[in-house]
Amino acid sequence: MSDKKAEGAKPEGDAKAASAEASSSSSGAKAWLPLMTTIVIMPVLAFLTTKFLVLPKVVQARSAAETTGHESGGGSRPDEGKEPADHGKPKETNESKGATKKKQTVAITKVIVNVAGTMGARYLMASFTLAGTQTDFKTIIEENRDQLLDLANTAMASKTITELEKPGARNQLRAELMSIFNNVLGSGVIQEIYFTEFAVQ
Repeated sequence: MSDKKAEGAKPEGDAKAASAEASSSSSGAKAWLPLMTTIVIMPVLAFLTTKFLVLPKVVQARSAAETTGHESGGGSRPDEGKEPADHGKPKETNESKGATKKKQTVAITKVIVNVAGTMGARYLMASFTLAGTQTDFKTIIEENRDQLLDLANTAMASKTITELEKPGARNQLRAELMSIFNNVLGSGVIQEIYFTEFAVQ
């Protein structure tokens, strides 16, 4: 009889244990709920804040800055309303002064040289544009084109593969060519050199 009671009590004990386990697992899930909610909601909140609060303010500030820049750029100059210092000179001289500042360019294309130290196995090909602001810039370059090509060939042919593969090699060659050309043409004649092609084969 006692065995039967014990057997009858067993399922009741199992049910209590199962309910205890269920309640502990549900309380465990409840403990993780705030963390899971935070992980899901925080990126959404960050996105919404950026899109609807931060970005509109940035765009508004940028457009305000651009508007102020245009106004200050197009506004009245400090010397407006005053007579210019050279009012006795004809107007044409003022316009010709502005014309001297206009940049002029001359292209020099397909300068090909053997790379130093490769016994003719590798070559460097470059095209570049010379820029300056003198009124007769194009004439000066055309009159000295052959000499400039010779100088460019000499400077480029002296470069080794190692020198050409260094970071900033193009800028170094640009500075070198500008210095060499201005030694021949006169200081400041060439103000910029733009490489339009630069290839080592």
